[in-house]
Amino acid sequence: MRRPPPIFFGTRGAPSSWHFDRWRRNRKGLLRPPLAPHNAVRPDYVTVMPKPLLGLASLQRELAEGRKLPPVEKWNPAHCGEIDIRIARDGTWFHQGTPIGRRELVRLFSTILRKEADGFYLVTPAEKMRIRVDDAPFTAVLLEVRGTGRDQRLQFTTNVGDVVTAGKANLLRVEFARETGEPSPYIHIRSGLEARIGRNVFYQLADIAAPGNGEFSDYLGVWSGGQFFPLARPA
Repeated sequence: MRRPPPIFFGTRGAPSSWHFDRWRRNRKGLLRPPLAPHNAVRPDYVTVMPKPLLGLASLQRELAEGRKLPPVEKWNPAHCGEIDIRIARDGTWFHQGTPIGRRELVRLFSTILRKEADGFYLVTPAEKMRIRVDDAPFTAVLLEVRGTGRDQRLQFTTNVGDVVTAGKANLLRVEFARETGEPSPYIHIRSGLEARIGRNVFYQLADIAAPGNGEFSDYLGVWSGGQFFPLARPA
């Protein structure tokens, strides 16, 4: 059977409208990509993309227009199986073992990611596909510290562009490996989705750590949004 041709992306990483709108099913009912129009301009690079989820093109347009994140928690489409997408521990997205190089595409997928009791799914109003996540789906790569003491605010930026401030709605937690005691810090982003805090960012937190009080008097930790977050076990 002839392999389907790759999907071509423009120089900004956004698929042309005909890529998503002209997918058709072959005689066996399988989705196949369209052939490029005879007058299509060949881009200066090629990216092979996973089979598009139904409704993905319209979501991409909405994000480009600066609209809010899609309400994936309100969508209840039929489960359509699994797609060979994996998010590695360092936050890299893979499709069929190959890193997805287009940041715009990774950002788009990240906005339709949902966590359920049995795993992680990419969700649109029409489809729900399960993916694999090695650890947390996102990585916190930047930290901005504002203020000091109890009035301090810690703002985290993830590898996919989400920005959150640690506090009551976005808890910061640290897990410790049983054998080595190595810390694994996380920050809640939204709807049960967390970002693993990168090593450099964790070092920044350690630099501003201070003793807690009350029930946390034996802990070193950080303040943010009126909350105290322990970073290390009591001595």
